[in-house]
Amino acid sequence: MTEHSVARQRPSYTTLVIELKTGKFQPEYAGKLNFYVALVDDMLRREHHNETIGILICGTKNDRSVRYSLGRSTSPMAVAAYTYDKLPASEQQALPNEGHLVAALEWAEPDEGQAEPT
Repeated sequence: MTEHSVARQRPSYTTLVIELKTGKFQPEYAGKLNFYVALVDDMLRREHHNETIGILICGTKNDRSVRYSLGRSTSPMAVAAYTYDKLPASEQQALPNEGHLVAALEWAEPDEGQAEPT
């Protein structure tokens, strides 16, 4: 009979913070994403968790702007662009287009003159 040793390992937990922007990447988006990642790390992350990862998905991006915007960040973050128009027609029909997303988000936001519920 052969002996086997089994090393128990804690499950690995990684939290992702994903932000979706419908337009072109702006450098301030990286700062806001970094804020969200830091907040999640502070409020939710435990000692046995991996670092929180921030992912920003936007309509278009300039690689140089992204590189400078993320260059000094200490948190793991990435920026990706999506291209709705280049998806196959069947995929486009299955997903909301930019106009639908913007309308849904505008509908969900309170009017400027109206106070937010407490």
